[in-house]
Amino acid sequence: MKNTDTTVNIMIPTLNNSLYAADVLGSHRYGGILLHPTSLPGKFGIGDLGPNLYRFIDFLFRFGQQIWQILPLGPTGYGDSPYQSFSAFAGNPMLISPEKICELGLLSSEEVGTCQFPDSRVDYGKVIPYKWTLLEQAFEKLNRMKPTGLQQQLTDFEKIQHYWLEDYALFMSLKKAFDFKAWNTWEDPYKFREEKFLLKWKKDNADQIQFHKFVQFLFFKQWSEIRKYANQKNVKIIGDIPIFVAYDSADVWASKNLFSLDSYGELLSVAGVPPDYFSETGQRWGNPLYQWDVLKKQNYKWWLDRIRHNFSLVDLLRIDHFRGFEAYWQIPADEPTAEVGKWLPGPGIDLFLTLKQELGPLPIIAEDLGVITPSVKDLLSKTGFPGMRVLQFAFGDNQEEIPEVRFLPHNYIKNTIVYTGTHDNDTTVSWFKTASKGIQDHVHRYLNSNNEDVVGDLIRLIWSSIAQMSVIPLQDLLRLSNEGRMNHPGTESGNWEWRFRWEQLKDDKGREIARLSEIYERIGKIKSDR
Repeated sequence: MKNTDTTVNIMIPTLNNSLYAADVLGSHRYGGILLHPTSLPGKFGIGDLGPNLYRFIDFLFRFGQQIWQILPLGPTGYGDSPYQSFSAFAGNPMLISPEKICELGLLSSEEVGTCQFPDSRVDYGKVIPYKWTLLEQAFEKLNRMKPTGLQQQLTDFEKIQHYWLEDYALFMSLKKAFDFKAWNTWEDPYKFREEKFLLKWKKDNADQIQFHKFVQFLFFKQWSEIRKYANQKNVKIIGDIPIFVAYDSADVWASKNLFSLDSYGELLSVAGVPPDYFSETGQRWGNPLYQWDVLKKQNYKWWLDRIRHNFSLVDLLRIDHFRGFEAYWQIPADEPTAEVGKWLPGPGIDLFLTLKQELGPLPIIAEDLGVITPSVKDLLSKTGFPGMRVLQFAFGDNQEEIPEVRFLPHNYIKNTIVYTGTHDNDTTVSWFKTASKGIQDHVHRYLNSNNEDVVGDLIRLIWSSIAQMSVIPLQDLLRLSNEGRMNHPGTESGNWEWRFRWEQLKDDKGREIARLSEIYERIGKIKSDR
């Protein structure tokens, strides 16, 4: 099959008998930045895969940062969360760069420059219809063009990605016809995928289905160019996938037998975590649970496809809620909270042995936050995957909030990735400002800090640690307060909106992180003529 620039070869090295592909990083120490593309500057209302992302990669390269971490890249649904996607395979159309479409001759500068947006937040209510209109105009232009290499690239892309693309494009065309309602509310022939009805739908709506394939082609073409550019600049991309998928997704609609559903396609049970010291009622996420016995009989094919697909996009992959592979909290679907439920065994090491057998050792990072049992620790140890440490969780006042000592740097191991905070945390400036006096005192005593720049001291602390990878959200490098927070867990609106402005990211910020990388041997040097 002809190779085109719409795909990226999977680069998964092997290393003896380990399940973790440690030679992706070698023995070097790394530092980097957590920033989702939606948070980039730009004039189109939302960060995208265009010139501002190339400029950000240049910033990382100039100042010696060799890690760029992102959130999931899938198309977002209700609440705009990248962790609730219409597909575990598709890309987010809102990330497609209008400027890059113009370079293909499919849009004009006049067509893309007709709308004004705020520069510090994403107004999804305005951005979504604007972007869809541009994409529809580009599709119409392509259909009017004489045959070019672009149409051939699209054809090649459709062949390569057929295993997920057909169902996704069909799902999205139906979703539009049913006013974007969840698939379980559709008319039965479409809800249950009756073949004769779907065949007729495909024939009658071929243009709309093809449109969604074209949109995905644009996303993957632009992303493959971004990844190539990042790798040329010695920047490795850490991707992110949630362990569970959204109920209202092409994945569940197309493969109902893989999930905990009744014969009507309704949820039998959902995912979440039980009550703990963070929440008296636990967290009811609402995602469908897997039928792990069915997946095992199929040699975990769906998971193999998912992992293989993601490693065509990124260099390392963080899997959210890793403990769910050892045991997961099953909540009856009719329960309003996570208080009622039970622990059930996950696939355990069997899944990862299968992944290794089919794909080789994998550069996977395990999100092992929360309450971690000895059996979860044992699974993580067997895989060899690095876990996570979050510095904000390390401090307490030994009264109302007890410190988690595994998050204190003197307890780290090398095979770890450490953060000041994550996308779910408040910014470190705001966290410290609102922390109890006991926590603030613990921080001061641990850092021996003079309180002039506590965030800078905390960044230095994780850069100096033994952890192989140290990553900070860009908000912490910029010393932003609560206005820079990305997500408030448990809330349904006002999240995933933050964007930075270039005037905030001055060279002195780059030099700060570059100096730390040089001092603490995170292989970073300033790439400039200074």
